[in-house]
Amino acid sequence: MPEAILKVQDLTRLFRVGGFRSRGLLHAIDEVSFEVAPGEIVALVGESGSGKSTIARVLAGLYPATSGSFVFEGKAMGRREVRSVRGDMPMVFQDPFGSINPVLRVGHALIRSLKLHRPDVKRSERFAEAVALVEKVGLTPGDEVLRRYPHELSGGQRQRLGFAQALASNPSLILADEPVSMLDVSIRIGLLNVMKGLRDNEGVSILYITHDLASARYVADRMIVLYAGRIAEEGLTNEVIGSPQHPYTRLLMSSAPDPHLAPTAFDGDDLGEPPKVIDPGPGCRFAPRCPLAMDQCLVSQPPMVILSPTHHAACYAVKP
Repeated sequence: MPEAILKVQDLTRLFRVGGFRSRGLLHAIDEVSFEVAPGEIVALVGESGSGKSTIARVLAGLYPATSGSFVFEGKAMGRREVRSVRGDMPMVFQDPFGSINPVLRVGHALIRSLKLHRPDVKRSERFAEAVALVEKVGLTPGDEVLRRYPHELSGGQRQRLGFAQALASNPSLILADEPVSMLDVSIRIGLLNVMKGLRDNEGVSILYITHDLASARYVADRMIVLYAGRIAEEGLTNEVIGSPQHPYTRLLMSSAPDPHLAPTAFDGDDLGEPPKVIDPGPGCRFAPRCPLAMDQCLVSQPPMVILSPTHHAACYAVKP
């Protein structure tokens, strides 16, 4: 395996909640560790509140980490260091209007990114470079697209523009936070193919955040399943999808079955209990919903079990 472009070690982010008399700590992410290799798409998968977007925001410097660390391209990242590499690790948001000024033409954002992050591109060459960028993500003809206003583009076109804007800084890694969740199903496949093209043709790594197992299976090389701020299972996508081991992964699979795979049984009824993430206890956070829970699950966090060199799951019921 090539040297990882991103190494995350025991990353934790806590938020204080409550009023004057009663305060608690919300454990958004808790001791999360993973790596992303060059030219790899890694999917962070989980339901709402699992901590996926919080991880991306900590990596982007929007939130400070409570504890833990991460290394990007061999350099330890603090808040000051993160600001210096934002062009190398840009973020594509769920809502494309979050990074596009609605009163300016589309070309303004791309040309401004080139001016800020690509000093090698001369002023006279920026428009032509911006045309090439939007055409790389499937927006043609590029010169006409750049002259439009954001409201003149469809949702899928605006999201493609978000990837073009990220690509303008010649990045090594893109943080893509639910980029297809606001799009119609028929349009999603086009944007997923854009992500695969950036990986295959541009060598860009992508941390893809999603709750959609189908899109993660289609586009990701590896998958990390999160529950209540902790990693439940991780591995190559075909391993996790083809042989899910953690009860939570099986629950996700049973809720979105793949017609090409054998049905995945959850082994019991989902009680629908929301995870306790405010001052949680020491045990497994999935235990209240888990049909395989045992006494040990309530008193200590299960360790990560090595199922294969590329497949791990944190569950006492899983055997190596």
